[in-house]
Amino acid sequence: DASTLDSFQRQVQKCVERNGLGLTATVKDACKIVLKYPEGTNSTWRNEQFKIYEPLEYEFDVCETLLLWEQYRNVTTILTREYLDARPDGWMDYAAKRIAQLGAANCSNRSLCEEHLELILPPKPPFWPRQFRTCAVVGNSGDLLKTEFGKEIDAHDIVIRDNEAPVTTKYAKHVGMKRSFRLMARGVVRNLLEVAKGSDDEVLIIKSVIHRDFNAKIKLLPNPVYLFQGVVFRRGAKGTGIKSLELALSMCDSVDMYGFTVDPGYTEWTRYFSAPRKGHNPLQGRAYYQLLECLGTMRLHSPMREARKQDWSVIPTRATVNAAYYAAMGLKRKPGKDHGAFKNCKVWGSSSRNGRLSGSKDMSETRKNSNYAKWEKTSVNSLRSQAQHHYRAMEGVTMYKIDGNKLEDLVCIRPQQEEQRSHGK
Repeated sequence: DASTLDSFQRQVQKCVERNGLGLTATVKDACKIVLKYPEGTNSTWRNEQFKIYEPLEYEFDVCETLLLWEQYRNVTTILTREYLDARPDGWMDYAAKRIAQLGAANCSNRSLCEEHLELILPPKPPFWPRQFRTCAVVGNSGDLLKTEFGKEIDAHDIVIRDNEAPVTTKYAKHVGMKRSFRLMARGVVRNLLEVAKGSDDEVLIIKSVIHRDFNAKIKLLPNPVYLFQGVVFRRGAKGTGIKSLELALSMCDSVDMYGFTVDPGYTEWTRYFSAPRKGHNPLQGRAYYQLLECLGTMRLHSPMREARKQDWSVIPTRATVNAAYYAAMGLKRKPGKDHGAFKNCKVWGSSSRNGRLSGSKDMSETRKNSNYAKWEKTSVNSLRSQAQHHYRAMEGVTMYKIDGNKLEDLVCIRPQQEEQRSHGK
């Protein structure tokens, strides 16, 4: 285990220094690594809580980071009815936290919470691990206007976009035209009808909470709309981009990220479609994204990288990442603990995967007559072979994170026995 991790750390170090555009990496031990910016780097972002500017170096635990992000390849990131049913505080407390202006501290009035959530609450995960081969996550950085990634982005099986970023012929050569998924912050959802224009099939995922005003808009749309199940990270990068990466990894074999400000030298956050504005932790976020690329989690694309012909050969192969994953798991494991596929399951439940689809009786005719629930109707047997193989290897169990930072904190749900048999179990 030690020699495997040592070799992996050296490869991560080499990758950071080759692709990090000035970042250097110092290995401290089998798991700890420090990423450092050059002296003189302009740290312009001030932490008002601690009255300091961003530091120029960051220590990361490679083992924990690798284990955490590889776990996302096996979980779902969409809030479902089976999750609320299985989680101990699911309906009483957690559901209430996902409803803005509920007017109550909890869901003791279950029917009221059902009414708020029924439009966006599928019975089971509408999306599956390994469902898609390639995914592009497209941010909003003004740097996108310096390149022409459009065709490359559209060549991916699915494209995940953030917030209100427009997809029009005006920007097509820079950001492409494909619209598969869109992850939205609460403020953006207020303009949901405008954001959704131009695509009836784009899956709209609300990052934080549902609201009665949002429901009124959803009832008018033909698009699939869901709530994101994940929670906010306490460390690493922040914002919608990191949530989009979680979503992508939960469905895709490989992920490419575009439009995130990862090149040095910027002094403000820019967007390709509007004026610059304040952002969050750019130095910490850039270092964290670079680490993730060098852990084989995803690939970063930017103007400076494109200009110098990005070297993908220094990114660890899937076989190398898998070896490091098992070595890290061996190092972190507790004596006597099960280390099988379900080792991190804290809560178990069972559920019928044929429950009531999302929706409400008072939806508009537009929504009633649309195919908004098509993903909820997807059968395992219609998925690509890699997704079917994963489903059977996991015995049909679906997994959800309770806390985004804890590995041993999953809700795991078995399909009912008759459904297992129908899928060849």
